[in-house]
Amino acid sequence: MEQLYVFGTGNATATRYYNTCFALKKGQEFFMVDAGGGNGIIRILNDMKVDLTHIHNLYVSHAHTDHILGVIWMVRIIGTRMKSGMYEGELNIYGHKNLVTVLDTLCKLTLQKKFYDLIGDKIHLIPVSDGESRSILGCDVTFFDIHSNKMEQYGFTMALNDDKQLTFCGDEPLHPLCEKYAKSCNWLLHEAFCLYEEREKFKPYEKHHSTVKDSCELANQLGVEHLILWHTEDSHGSLRKDLYLKEGTPFFTGTLEVPEDGEILPL
Repeated sequence: MEQLYVFGTGNATATRYYNTCFALKKGQEFFMVDAGGGNGIIRILNDMKVDLTHIHNLYVSHAHTDHILGVIWMVRIIGTRMKSGMYEGELNIYGHKNLVTVLDTLCKLTLQKKFYDLIGDKIHLIPVSDGESRSILGCDVTFFDIHSNKMEQYGFTMALNDDKQLTFCGDEPLHPLCEKYAKSCNWLLHEAFCLYEEREKFKPYEKHHSTVKDSCELANQLGVEHLILWHTEDSHGSLRKDLYLKEGTPFFTGTLEVPEDGEILPL
């Protein structure tokens, strides 16, 4: 059975939560998705006992700071282990073509030459296109353009064991053109910037985000089995989970999850 490791659940400006990023675990290997906005990812991986030597595939959805800057730290730390003989194999980092260019530039500008020189040797920046499929952890992963109005961004859908399907639609509401990737899926990973009752306070629609109610209604219309909400504001602290479940449950007939940073969910 695959597991979902939740590293962070906050939006770009959250301070009580780490920025939203996660990994899918199958066997001993992890498929990591985004890395948040800084070196906090190193502590999180350590706290969750995620061995870096079992991360050989990393996907970056887009180039916003709260998703890509932690990747620079992943390259540095894994590069250090490669140099010291403590990491076997190679690291594949996937993203759309323009993101790969940005990531290469950031690494060149911020990392020591000895680490940057690993790119193209043991660390591979792999561009993926809209609708392209790759085999990762022995599973078919199909990437898709989410049609963002802010910045080019891709999500993906992944075929899990037992004919289950997981869809990650980035950090914006699922676009109608992408609904085919989420319809009747077993797991939908979707953003929910804030509560619907607080929409005037946080103005999610101006930021191209949605509320808990909006996300639940959409998932229900698509016949989703399990809905995971994250990429949230953090004003409610420890009350967030209960408040989001209370608002969302009436609008979603499946299983609703509002994970905390550091949770591990069975899939």
